[in-house]
Amino acid sequence: MTNRAPYAADPHAHGGREWSRDTGGEQRGPRTAFQRDRDRIIHSMSFRRLKAKTQVFISPLGDHYRTRLTHSLEVAQIGRVIARSLGLDEDLTEALCLAHDLGHPPFGHAGESALSEAMARHGGFCHNAQALRTVMRIECPYPEHDGLNLTWDLLEGLAKHNGPVIAPNWALAELDAAFPLMLGTWPSLEAQVAAVADDIAYDNHDIDDGLRAGFLDLDDLMTLDFVADQWRAVERRFPRAPHDRLLREMVRDQIGLMVNDVLEHTAAQVKGMRSVAEVREAGRQLAGFSPAMAAQERRLKAFMYDRLYYHSEQVAAAERARDVVARLFAAYAQDARLMPEDWQARLPEHDPQRARVIADFIAGMSDRFAMQACTAIYGERPAGLVNV
Repeated sequence: MTNRAPYAADPHAHGGREWSRDTGGEQRGPRTAFQRDRDRIIHSMSFRRLKAKTQVFISPLGDHYRTRLTHSLEVAQIGRVIARSLGLDEDLTEALCLAHDLGHPPFGHAGESALSEAMARHGGFCHNAQALRTVMRIECPYPEHDGLNLTWDLLEGLAKHNGPVIAPNWALAELDAAFPLMLGTWPSLEAQVAAVADDIAYDNHDIDDGLRAGFLDLDDLMTLDFVADQWRAVERRFPRAPHDRLLREMVRDQIGLMVNDVLEHTAAQVKGMRSVAEVREAGRQLAGFSPAMAAQERRLKAFMYDRLYYHSEQVAAAERARDVVARLFAAYAQDARLMPEDWQARLPEHDPQRARVIADFIAGMSDRFAMQACTAIYGERPAGLVNV
């Protein structure tokens, strides 16, 4: 890339790979190390399965609602824009955005809650740590080693894109012991940008989906000054436009406003920094919203939890989804022969390792496959999981 900032991650001086300790060296073909990371993620089975994993609505029948896959693509586009404007490495940022949700089980946070409960006696379950476990141990396309063999920089950013990890759970601690990721420090700016791009994407695109599904009402959204200001501005610019087009324009405007805020605030925070090492040693988050925008964003999130994520129909569907995951875990724990033969072959004899591999199998399922597996085991298809 041109105009690389001095605090950007450098693909020619990356931190090595777990199964090949080179730190750059000779470049293989036209792709940089971070471009190869991105492509390995895109070509993985775990990434493809995101197309049938819950974003907001469980197993939506409509073609226009977002899934984990489309959400990840939207996060990546926002992340690239921010990275390019700040002179960061776009490819590392994109790779982190695309990989950040690979550890999500079926049915989103409802599925994660069920796995956390099932795994309570075996160290628990965390989708962030599971993303690392997925790319480092579960995805196995290469003949000589487990995992996708991604760069240290990608793994470090994936482990702590939300900030330093002071008390890692068993999965992250195990991986960190094998390939230390400096969990106690802040990550690169590319990882910090990926985290705020995720917030921007789901804050605004969940509004879009919620309005389309009828779970959100525009009049209620207008109680938020931040949203009301954007709506009134859109109405003034396009007084004769259809209502649905105005809504989508408002969402775009909000994304643009948030992105510009992040660019201005982050540029001020990193002024004078000369290396990525200074970023990690800063001891604070550098890429993100200004204090004023952060306060607005918190109010928006609180509204979305109250009106969309905890909507009575959503809560009811989530409870049914939790039951599916809980029943699958119970069935496999009781009779491993219900699992595919290749998973049976890798199943340890004793807990907690045995339970953790069962959780790996379930976490990798799409919503659809989880329902099919539950139907095959219990003889009755789970009902009431689709509410849009």
